[in-house]
Amino acid sequence: MRKSFIFLWTFLILFGCVIKNYSMAYTPVELYDNVWRLVNTKFVDQTNNSQDWTKWRHKYDKVIRTNEDAYVAINTMIASLNDPYTKFLDPKEFAEETSSIKGSLKGIGIQIGVKDGKLMVIAPIEDTPAEKAGLLADDEILEINGKSTKGITVDKAADQIRGKEGTTVTLLVKRKDMAPKLYTIVRAEIEIKSISQKLPENITLPADIGYIRLSSFISRNASKEFADILVNSPDKKGFIIDLRSNPGGLLSNAIYISDMFLDGGVIVSTVDRDGYKETQRAAKGVVTDKPIVVIINKGSASASEIFSGAIKDNHRGVIIGEQSFGKGLVQEINKLPYESGLNITIQKYLTPNGTDINKKGITPDIVVELTEENVKNKDDVQLKKAIEVLQNMTKGNAVANQ
Repeated sequence: MRKSFIFLWTFLILFGCVIKNYSMAYTPVELYDNVWRLVNTKFVDQTNNSQDWTKWRHKYDKVIRTNEDAYVAINTMIASLNDPYTKFLDPKEFAEETSSIKGSLKGIGIQIGVKDGKLMVIAPIEDTPAEKAGLLADDEILEINGKSTKGITVDKAADQIRGKEGTTVTLLVKRKDMAPKLYTIVRAEIEIKSISQKLPENITLPADIGYIRLSSFISRNASKEFADILVNSPDKKGFIIDLRSNPGGLLSNAIYISDMFLDGGVIVSTVDRDGYKETQRAAKGVVTDKPIVVIINKGSASASEIFSGAIKDNHRGVIIGEQSFGKGLVQEINKLPYESGLNITIQKYLTPNGTDINKKGITPDIVVELTEENVKNKDDVQLKKAIEVLQNMTKGNAVANQ
């Protein structure tokens, strides 16, 4: 199998790709022209969104004087493609993307978001300063280092929370039905762990069933961590693989992890702008032949859908949950001058049966919806169903679609 870094949707950023390096010295105008040429030769849609792409080539030659001028012009040009996954990254954004791929960031280890105008903790990352300090999902961050977060964006908040390893950040946090509390947390190098075996609250798992929560395919370490769990679990009769809200990551990880379960057969096919189709097949032999159940939801995208599609179309396991997101496009990461970058959609992908799932998603074998009431009561009906189905499978019972 080809070993290339191709992305399929990310952690805070949308992308997917083979990493290319174009870091020679360029003037700002040449940087703009470099991006124009990359799109002209690689973008998956040869019509470039049904427009005359040549009109953009020298459109801003007389007004681009600085790198910042080039960035604005490039973003304007890229927006005309109407593709949310083809994206120019300034040096800061490109550095963050690179850090995510390497599997580490400097900070305290929380995922944050803005909800109803409030800066919220989505989740603390396992075994990080944030988790050890006691931050929890749904905590509201009122202040960062004494400054109000009212009206703040996620990017600006992340800038303020991140910092040099060993320094501190102070957060004023409001938890439901409790008075605000100050947390002073020491920043560290955060290893982005893609894989966890920690069960959701209120769930008890039979001793002979393994649970693997794969939160993203981004880290280069993901496939090795996954294989280690399978190899070191000889007592398990089957595995539940939880891909819910997994936005994707490296195509190579999706292929390698699929290959662990498939004894030959097609994993995925990619089709480029010229219609050239390349098929990735599993090697003979498996890491495990034990039964598996995969859980997906509407937040499962890209690499998650490649894995789910490979398992489903090869009849290797049972897919449970909700219709997945539907991102069937592949991006390439191009390193540009001045430490900037370009993520460009270069291919679409097809499941082993030749299905194009873009904007459609993967349909589960067994549909189980998680309602707001379930979430409120911490009743994970999807995981409970997965346990029930896998227990039947380990006993040799057939599983009917429900």
